[in-house]
Amino acid sequence: MVLAELGGRITHAIHQMRNVTIMDEKALNECLNEITRALLQSDVSFSLVKEMQTNIKKIVNLQDLAAGHNKRRIIEQAIFGELCKMLDPGKPAFAPKKAKPSVVMFVGLQGAGKTTTCTKYAYYHQKKGYKPALVCADTFRAGAFDQLKQSATKANIPFYGSYTESDPVKIALEGVDRFEKENCDLIIVDTSGRHKQEASLFEEMRQVAEATKPDLVIFVMDSSIGQAAFDQAQAFKQSVAVGAVIITKMDGHAKGGGALSAVAATKSPVIFIGTGEHMDQFEVFDVKPFVNRLLGMGDLSGLVDKLQEVVPKDQQAELLEKISKGYFSMRMMYDQYQSFLNSGPLNQLYSMLPGVSAQMMPEGESEAKIKRYMTMMDSMTNEELDSSNPSKAFNESRIMRIARGSGKIVREVMEMLEEYKRMAKTFSNMKGLKMLKNGDKSSDKSVQQLMSKVMSPQMLQQFGGMSGLQSLMRQMGANI
Repeated sequence: MVLAELGGRITHAIHQMRNVTIMDEKALNECLNEITRALLQSDVSFSLVKEMQTNIKKIVNLQDLAAGHNKRRIIEQAIFGELCKMLDPGKPAFAPKKAKPSVVMFVGLQGAGKTTTCTKYAYYHQKKGYKPALVCADTFRAGAFDQLKQSATKANIPFYGSYTESDPVKIALEGVDRFEKENCDLIIVDTSGRHKQEASLFEEMRQVAEATKPDLVIFVMDSSIGQAAFDQAQAFKQSVAVGAVIITKMDGHAKGGGALSAVAATKSPVIFIGTGEHMDQFEVFDVKPFVNRLLGMGDLSGLVDKLQEVVPKDQQAELLEKISKGYFSMRMMYDQYQSFLNSGPLNQLYSMLPGVSAQMMPEGESEAKIKRYMTMMDSMTNEELDSSNPSKAFNESRIMRIARGSGKIVREVMEMLEEYKRMAKTFSNMKGLKMLKNGDKSSDKSVQQLMSKVMSPQMLQQFGGMSGLQSLMRQMGANI
């Protein structure tokens, strides 16, 4: 995942600082220098990194801290706060309202995935009850209208464009007028990709903006652009009133620091990130949970929301009740694997768990392993699938039968049973806990209990025990 390496290096620097015997200026500088190197090597602009380092030193004045203050915690809080500040300009983006026409214009560099992102944005809002429509005002790129037409048809979203008209301003105006008459409440205008050296295309972009008077201009940013991101984003901001940023290709292995620079250049919030090519691989961006995941702190509320999306509603109550009782069967493991595969890239889910980095489990390997386990479970009887006691349910003859039926070897079946035991142990730790509900802000205590039980003792110790974990969650304002 993009930025996973950066997150790993920042986390390593913080862990090294935690292990220092005496917390002094030297230890602070070593930690900040390591974080600075990590940010610069990830293509974050120098001015942004320098400003961050200066701000942390202003916040953390070790000489002025009275005895008894937890200096390490204060430093961690300052690092977390500055990373959030880098990604959050402090102002919300325009939010479209249902039953009231809103025009949203997409701009961006060539090859950033703008047309695909337009459709994802429309599809996301369609699922929320909006009536979106797409207008292709990209007359510069051959095949742009065909691409938008194909993806819009797939998502069942109305679209407008022209094969013969070469004036993008005229197409944009006609499309907006048409869909306003059809009572569409979210009209999305896709424009030609451009970069700052193309003055004529920038002039065209300004003309489209003046003609359609968009309520929001979204800058689509490729996460792999690198050091050029700051200058390019600034050029767009100077030409049109960029109000929000969407970062694409976050499922790749680029350094990704340029994307952080783009937010600073446009002074606009990131509202979504693209995590794959499929229509539903599109996530709402929330700064604090994102930085938590970046630093290996996890995002349990995001994990619960994600699972609630993929687990059928009629099964959610039953599943949560079983988990709260500590019950976990082989069939539940099969159902959860199926849900995981339906919920997008698995490393996104792993990064939501505290103490787990997205780069800890390679994507291809994890998915292949899950599919292999599911094939073996397909060869089990109902009695075996519903048993919560594998030592009784699986004797030697049954294990050999499952191996033959699934075309696997006995060792692989044993490996799968060991994986089941590990998962069952984790779920048994949740016994008696009040399960989280989507949007429930009153369950902080339950979350802290859950984190303390799921996290390893070593990881919990790194946070300063249960009291340290509670303090850190309060200080960092985690949206859990």
